[in-house]
Amino acid sequence: MFTGLVRTVGTVVAVTEVSSGRRLAIEAELPPADLELGASVCCAGVCLTVVASRPRHFEVEVAFESLRRTSIGRWQRGQRINLEPSLRVGDALGGHLVSGHVDAVASVRSVTARGDARELWIDLPRELAPLVAAKGSVCLDGTSLTVNDIDARGFMIGLVPHTLAVTTWGRTAVGDAINLEVDVLARYVARLLEARGDGVTMGLLRDAGLLADAGVRS
Repeated sequence: MFTGLVRTVGTVVAVTEVSSGRRLAIEAELPPADLELGASVCCAGVCLTVVASRPRHFEVEVAFESLRRTSIGRWQRGQRINLEPSLRVGDALGGHLVSGHVDAVASVRSVTARGDARELWIDLPRELAPLVAAKGSVCLDGTSLTVNDIDARGFMIGLVPHTLAVTTWGRTAVGDAINLEVDVLARYVARLLEARGDGVTMGLLRDAGLLADAGVRS
């Protein structure tokens, strides 16, 4: 598990095709203890396993399914990515619980400067709309963020100067593909309702206490 608090930004320095999918070599300023063989690292929102490491360098392998369901299939040498080592027992949970299992690839609709901060609207697949609510949490490219507003196509987030400076968000542009993970609690409630045979609706999730009582703008 992760928190969505980005520890550092790494750089993809090599991309190699392998029989199981793709192997990535990443340079990053992370302690060796966080990059031990078999350790989990959240790479732009995707939980990946370290298969090789040395100081300031580690490698991961990405399965075909992950290449298909995330933005990793588009990464090339030089790609900058948000990184977070796995949560340890006793660590502070400063963001929200993040599994590193991406639900979909979302798209940046607009980027608007608000002084030194920025406001971004994100488009998401229609089927995920009931799982995203105003004032709720989402994980975008490995970053725990608060949903400030929602409309029929997606939702809006605000990025403060600190976040822009210490993550990849300072370079984000309209049309960029973003790895999206909805709040894990909303996902489990949706699965429970599906198992019961009930349709997942905004009303049902709100009654379950997972959605804020906020309207959806058209």
